[in-house]
Amino acid sequence: MGSYKLRRLIVVCVLLLVAAIQLASLPVSDLQLPTESINEENIPASLAELPVKGRAPKTGYQRRQFGDGWETRGGCDTRNIILARDLQEEVIDERCNVTEGILNDPYTGNTIRFSRREGSNNVQIDHVVALSDAWQKGAQQLTYEKRVAFANDPLNLLAVDGPTNQKKSDGDAATWLPPNKAFRCQYIQRQISVKQKYILWVGSPERDAMARILGTCAQQNS
Repeated sequence: MGSYKLRRLIVVCVLLLVAAIQLASLPVSDLQLPTESINEENIPASLAELPVKGRAPKTGYQRRQFGDGWETRGGCDTRNIILARDLQEEVIDERCNVTEGILNDPYTGNTIRFSRREGSNNVQIDHVVALSDAWQKGAQQLTYEKRVAFANDPLNLLAVDGPTNQKKSDGDAATWLPPNKAFRCQYIQRQISVKQKYILWVGSPERDAMARILGTCAQQNS
């Protein structure tokens, strides 16, 4: 290889290395992390406004009805955006993958160390209103684009303990609540906000469970 080509190769390699370092050290704020606000005062009224119906048949439900996996925005997929939002001391590589971090798990109250190298199933991204539950309570009537938005909406997503998320499955408030009782108010408030936003309904036992939890929120906040 001639000296000119060798110099060009070295220059290209240096530039690529510099770019990788810049990306790897990209501040988390540059990922445009999502923020969502829940008006706690309006939550009881929002629950009262949700239609109450039975579950529709699960017929036709498939994950792909809500999109083919996570959406990508600005080079980062939704999963890694939520990990970056919810984890502390997070490390992000040049491909916008969160490789390490610490999760203060809202569902159990435990502290979990996340490492992609050691397998990432210990931390999962939960749909607070499960996709299957949404499908049976109004999402069938949404457009495909609206269902994709629902599946990728940060309001409906939380990084949580993987095994606990597996136990939840597609349960609603009548069949599953976070073991961490201190988080139940926030959990129910988020579910109600999501269902209101996407015009989904609740079942009668689900509504009663939500109302019961909301009745304890004032005590927790006092």
